[in-house]
Amino acid sequence: SSGINAEWPLRPGGEESIYNLLPSVREPEAKNPRYRSVFHGAVKGELQQHKTASKTMGPAKVPLNQPKDFMPKRTKEPVLPDKKQFLRPNADQKRPSVPKRDEKPVMGLKSDKNFLHTNAVENIMSVAKKPQPKYVDTPGGTTNNLQDSGLVPKYIKKDNYGTVPKYLEARKKAMAEHQASYEEYIQQRLEKGALNQISAAERQQTLDGLKKNWEELHLQYQGLSVVTDTAPKKARKERMEAEMKQLEKDIDTIEKHKIIYVTDNF
Repeated sequence: SSGINAEWPLRPGGEESIYNLLPSVREPEAKNPRYRSVFHGAVKGELQQHKTASKTMGPAKVPLNQPKDFMPKRTKEPVLPDKKQFLRPNADQKRPSVPKRDEKPVMGLKSDKNFLHTNAVENIMSVAKKPQPKYVDTPGGTTNNLQDSGLVPKYIKKDNYGTVPKYLEARKKAMAEHQASYEEYIQQRLEKGALNQISAAERQQTLDGLKKNWEELHLQYQGLSVVTDTAPKKARKERMEAEMKQLEKDIDTIEKHKIIYVTDNF
């Protein structure tokens, strides 16, 4: 009861066994070999090769100066130009001399000009200065220049406003020349018999046939199963979609071009 050890070794089934008292030796777990790159040797050799390339102060191979070729004092100071006498640009133009003390200035000169009348005439004949147009954009009365605000229609009042630019005229002329050369080429091929122009009836008949084929194929496409759980179903659906896309492309091509040429070389 109280003398029984609670940590007494037991068998796996719950029974006591003396063999459980023997110390068990735990075998160390086997570790995987450490990863080592195949480029380890090359990288290590390259590192050792360039390790001491920049240890020196400055370039590795620099010819040293002789002791007699030392740098003298004030060698790197800037060299100033030679001193020259300063001459003023208007040195030859002398000012008038100061009047002497016994020279009296001319006094008593009067002008007959009526300055009041002259000023009145100039103001009457002058053009009134127009105030600069401004606009207010805040409740506090902040004013800004109206001409630079973009609110004034300046561009529509230009002389060249609404005219076709020169580069568009040049492009239009180039396209017309290209179209003329193409029509000349087609005419030459028609005269040689290499190209045949289909009539409007044949074009309409071909277009109706393509649309009919597309409607029949679309009707079959609508009858397909919604779930494509097998490879044949998926392949059939993709094939029908590709055929419908090609028919739509052919119909669009024929509708865009009123004149169609065919050749027997292909």
